[in-house]
Amino acid sequence: MKKLILGIGAAVCGTVLLTAMPRANAYDVKPAPAREDLADLIVRSDVLRNHWLVRVEDLPANFCSVEEGGITPGERTLLRFTVTTPNIGSGDINVGDPTEHIEANDGLFELATCHEHYHFRHYATYELLDSTGAVWKAAKRGFCMLDTDPNPQWLGGPISGPREYGNCGAIGIPGHQGVSAGWADTYNLHLGGQYFVLDGGDGQPPVPPGRYTIRITVNPPFIAQIGEPCPHTDTAGLCHQLEESDYTNNVGQVQIDIPNRVGRSGVGPEKGAPHLKSEPIER
Repeated sequence: MKKLILGIGAAVCGTVLLTAMPRANAYDVKPAPAREDLADLIVRSDVLRNHWLVRVEDLPANFCSVEEGGITPGERTLLRFTVTTPNIGSGDINVGDPTEHIEANDGLFELATCHEHYHFRHYATYELLDSTGAVWKAAKRGFCMLDTDPNPQWLGGPISGPREYGNCGAIGIPGHQGVSAGWADTYNLHLGGQYFVLDGGDGQPPVPPGRYTIRITVNPPFIAQIGEPCPHTDTAGLCHQLEESDYTNNVGQVQIDIPNRVGRSGVGPEKGAPHLKSEPIER
């Protein structure tokens, strides 16, 4: 189970300059009239700003993120980061047991053979962008939604009640996934796939030193492929896996400067964080 203590940076599962950028919409649509019983997912840019680092790591071949991300094992330069997605709406994201969705063939989950459990599809996209608009994708390939952190009151929305969703489930083990109103789902930087590979070891072009934007989109829009379900649509006709009261506030981003040289202790707010001897696979 992952856990984040905000402001302290504890978790399970060159000078770098950093400035926050205004949250941007992934597409230009007018918000639909709010329904009182719907969830509303956002991305906390302040968490992203305070919980990231660039460092050199050894990535073994048995890490699931290496296998799933098509990464060449060995010494790699990584940009790790933490993502927190609060639900500030008045209704829950209630996904339930992944097995039921697999049996219904509704397109929400896929089997992750390395993890031996189910990954939710299209929960969030992780992008690293340069000043020209070139985009690099992170190694993460799937998500499991849980109540991990009560929302602070300054975010707005309802006061968090008892924790409801806390079980990813696995093959033969029922799960109970979702994000309660007033709670957030946090993916700590130590979890599998919570990183960009900067040296080209994942088949993408190497990332040169310079200023970049980390952009996170929760419940992102997508165009359904032939035979792919489109559970919900926004006013622009784009698909979303989860129903929300507002699809226009789903993006969080920050700017960082990637330096010329980094070592194993790293640079960034999480400099000196412990290296992993095994990769957490719970999420």
